[in-house]
Amino acid sequence: MRAAVAAAAIVIALTAGAAGGKKVPPDSQPPTGSQPAAPPTGGKQAPSKPAAPGQGRPRLDASAWILIDARDGDVIAAKAAERPLPIASTTKLMTAYLTLKNLKPNQTVTAAPYRPIASTEILLGLRPGEKIKVRDLLYGLLLPSANDAAQSLAVAVAGSVPAFVSQMNQAAQELGLANTSYANPIGLDSPNNYSSARDLVTLADLLLKNRLFARIVDSTSAVLHSGDTQRRVDTRNSLLSQEPFVDGVKTGHTIKAGYVLVGAGTRDSTTLISAVLGTPSEAARDAETLELLNYGFSQYRPSAPVEEGAEFADPKLDYREDHLSLVAQRTLRVSTREGQRVTTSVDAPDEVSGAVEKGEELGQVVVTVDGKRAASSPLVAAESVEAASFLDRVASVALKPIVLLPVGAFVILVVLLLVARGRRPDHGQPSPPRSRRREGRERAPRERTPEERRRMHEERMRRRRQRAEGEGGPR
Repeated sequence: MRAAVAAAAIVIALTAGAAGGKKVPPDSQPPTGSQPAAPPTGGKQAPSKPAAPGQGRPRLDASAWILIDARDGDVIAAKAAERPLPIASTTKLMTAYLTLKNLKPNQTVTAAPYRPIASTEILLGLRPGEKIKVRDLLYGLLLPSANDAAQSLAVAVAGSVPAFVSQMNQAAQELGLANTSYANPIGLDSPNNYSSARDLVTLADLLLKNRLFARIVDSTSAVLHSGDTQRRVDTRNSLLSQEPFVDGVKTGHTIKAGYVLVGAGTRDSTTLISAVLGTPSEAARDAETLELLNYGFSQYRPSAPVEEGAEFADPKLDYREDHLSLVAQRTLRVSTREGQRVTTSVDAPDEVSGAVEKGEELGQVVVTVDGKRAASSPLVAAESVEAASFLDRVASVALKPIVLLPVGAFVILVVLLLVARGRRPDHGQPSPPRSRRREGRERAPRERTPEERRRMHEERMRRRRQRAEGEGGPR
């Protein structure tokens, strides 16, 4: 019985070890899914209150203006934002929208004839019939605001300028630009060519989600290699070279519209989009745009919910009880207004198979603000690990409870049977006393003397003669 109890104890210990070998992630580790972002040293949500009092509400001289958060479209400040006004070359935002929707950037198109109506118009100098790529025409359209580029793109998209204008107005309706109307793809003054500050930032917000558009409007200059001749173009948005956080978008100017600027700036993964319409000069246009953007950013508090090197997942290594730490590749900084909620979500495997190199990407951590994606970073392996060995695989299978329990039960059964058999009584002859059995086992055979062997032989011969005589004499 002591053997049976010992065997049972061994099996129970092995089973408990296999079940207890699973690693429980630490409480501070963000699980897969969404949860409030926390600094690396604690579990408190990043405060959303501004660190310092914001600037006073902007007081601009523009006829209309607006500032929105591109993340959620919330209006931060505005004046007469729904008022329809002439918009000059910011009309070209819709020209770019239809171009990106209908043509491929590397597509080659034919330059259309264009006759300027004023000597002050900006042109690329395209020759009618010249072959040029759409990408280069977009740079010419958005940086220097070339009117012949707008004309060529309109014809390439719709076949004619009137057909393109019809598409512009149809798109405005589909996008909900209720205070917008187009009369040409350029932005020339016309009673039927107007928009509002609100509609302009809505369209710019949509366009900035296109990587090519965002890259173009954030460029101070570019060299156009297609066409009959190489051309260099420079942006008319002087704020791009003055303020590093400014990253767009489009200028405009005509006699009726005054100076117009749809601006954008990004700090700590927060992008704000502004529009000022009807300013008296370029200087006023730029100053009021900066005032709007700086006011907007003063309403935000920066934070870093994800620090470089912080662990966000620890998937199990296959066939082993070890885990691999996955850490953020870079720090993620966001800025939030009062009341906004910062969360993180982790996309990472539960188990890792095979060899892994240090720094290998195995997941992603995403930061959201009020449910809107704000920033992301890859999750990378904190160290290198080798693939599971053959012994790891064998041990993993052998120590599984589903294997240990049947084997342990079998061992216990065999031990119990052996113990029971050893105690079973013999129902035949009664067993001799324990001392006599031991003596019998210990007595060794005695060697006979020659005399004893002779007498034994004579005795055998005598008994044989007696048997012969009894049967009728010798034979």
